[in-house]
Amino acid sequence: MPQPKKDKPDTPLRSDAQRNRERILAVATDELTHCANAPLSAIAKKAGVGQGTFYRNFPNREALVLEIYRYGMQQVAEAAPEMLAAGEPDVALRQWMDRLAEFAMTKAGLADAIRLVTSAPGAPQKPRPTPLEDAAELLLRANHEAGTIRPGVTGDDFFLVLGGLWLIDPGENWQSRVTRFLDLVMDGLRAGAPGR
Repeated sequence: MPQPKKDKPDTPLRSDAQRNRERILAVATDELTHCANAPLSAIAKKAGVGQGTFYRNFPNREALVLEIYRYGMQQVAEAAPEMLAAGEPDVALRQWMDRLAEFAMTKAGLADAIRLVTSAPGAPQKPRPTPLEDAAELLLRANHEAGTIRPGVTGDDFFLVLGGLWLIDPGENWQSRVTRFLDLVMDGLRAGAPGR
C-alpha cells in the first residue's frame, strides 16, 4: 500500500491552516505570558482549534514556546526594510527601536516559559537573535550612508546600549520610560553625525 505523501517543511501552508497557526500563536503568547505552565489544551480551546490541529502545528510545548519567540523576532526584523522604504533612515531607525522595545516588553512574561523549555537536559536552545541583528545592521548601514548617525557605530555597540531596555520593569507604565530611554539613545547616535 503506498505511503501518504508528506509535505516538505518549506511548503507554504494553506490560508486556513496559516490562520489557525497564527491564531494559536496569538493566544499562546497571551496565555504563556500570564502563566508559563498554561495547559496546551486550554490554549487550543481558546484559539478555537481541535487538539489534532494544535499538535500538527506544535507537537509539544517546546516547539510552541520557541516558535512564539522566533515568530516575534521575525516580525520585528521584517519591519526594518519596510520602515526604511517609508521614510528617512534616522526616522526608520527610531521607529524600529520602538518596535523592538515593544517586543522586548511584551515578551518579558514569556521569559519563564522560555527558561522552562530550554533548561532541561537535551532541551532545544533558545533561538539566536540573528534576524534582529541583521535588521539593526541594515538600519545602521542606511544611517551611516545618509550621515544621520555618528560614524563607526556597530551592531554590537547598538545592542550593548539597548541592553538597558531589559532593566526596565515591563509592568505598569513601561511605555513612557522606554520612550525617554530610546530618545536618549537616538540623541547619542545622532551626536556627531556628519549630515547634521
